[in-house]
Amino acid sequence: MALTDALLELQELTERLRRECPWDREQTDRTIVPHTVEEAYEVADAAEQGDDAKLLDELGDLLFQVYFLSLLLSERGAGDLERVARGIHAKLVARHPHVFGKVEARTAGRVRENWERIKREQEGRHGIFHDVPRNLPALVYARKIQRRAAAVGFEYPDTAGALADLDEELGELNEALARVGESTAETEPDREVAGEVGDVLFAAVNVARHLNVDPELALRTVSDRFVARVEQAERLADGEGRRFDELPLAEQDHYFDRAKEMLG
Repeated sequence: MALTDALLELQELTERLRRECPWDREQTDRTIVPHTVEEAYEVADAAEQGDDAKLLDELGDLLFQVYFLSLLLSERGAGDLERVARGIHAKLVARHPHVFGKVEARTAGRVRENWERIKREQEGRHGIFHDVPRNLPALVYARKIQRRAAAVGFEYPDTAGALADLDEELGELNEALARVGESTAETEPDREVAGEVGDVLFAAVNVARHLNVDPELALRTVSDRFVARVEQAERLADGEGRRFDELPLAEQDHYFDRAKEMLG
């Protein structure tokens, strides 16, 4: 089979690189994992952009990371790629009883509820937040712990409740600012204000989760859009012989609004 041949050839290549490449020979789990994380982000970026050619390429990079880390497991007798594949196969079968068993789950929401319940039962979790990695990006971390809480019923029943909570947190931030004022640039923020800002961000992630919006991708998308608009505004100003960074805010806003009309 073509797929089998391709996968075996990649395994052989990984093993050869480990033997013959000085860089690959020196690698450990800890030195490889930063590259794994980077490749995962590049896969996400390609998917978000809708760039199939880039996604195909980045998936290859990520697949190599799986092969290499599995090879490191094999070297110390802790497992191999076959065990990785068989392990995820068994896990997916066990966590999809609505496909491979007699459990009913007619909606994606019900599937997620079943998934979290099965994970709790099979993994023998000690506590709601057992094994949530603390080194996740903050937005992803917030969403994950919110999902864990929701799995035991501790969450707002609908988006309206989450939005009301966000409004309440914004109100508390305004109250804190009225009491202590704003921090000046390059100084440590007031602890109360910093805490209220954190509450606002956490509540915003909760709203996104209720709307099935990935907060990490949403923030990256709007950040990229902001960059494109500001750069276009700068080009418009340059085209009229003016330096964007020397203009007063009102005139910068004028060019920014023109850029929004052009770029959408």
